[in-house]
Amino acid sequence: MRALTIWQPWATLIAEGLKPYEFRGWAAPAYVQGQRIAIHAGARPIKSGEVKELLLMLQKEGSFGTGLVVHGSIALLERVLAGMTLPRSAIVCTGVLGTPIRAGDIPGLEADSDRIDHSKWGWPITEIQRLEPPAPATGMQGFWTWRAEA
Repeated sequence: MRALTIWQPWATLIAEGLKPYEFRGWAAPAYVQGQRIAIHAGARPIKSGEVKELLLMLQKEGSFGTGLVVHGSIALLERVLAGMTLPRSAIVCTGVLGTPIRAGDIPGLEADSDRIDHSKWGWPITEIQRLEPPAPATGMQGFWTWRAEA
């Protein structure tokens, strides 16, 4: 199965159904569109400053500028700031990757990142299936192949 590495807390927000789009600077290749992909939480430590900034934005502006489901995301991010640990270096869920949409064409949504060049395309991710427990995995940039242990 193809996998995509995403930093925390965004990987868990996808797994919880609170982040319906992954924003990237490029459109997902046709060979993965409509396919079930694995969402891999990268090894990068969570940066509390990023979480605080995202939480403040959600509390102040709602979903505008984030693309997140507001109330559930606020609750999760508050728990992260209070010390909740999220899995890293692990597959947290799978989901079906839809047809990429230019971020500016998604009604009421904007990118969830302040890196302008990072967020030109919204990739809808639906039919989320969480992995309990998350499956340890070493990821890489771009799409890569994950071989689930049977």
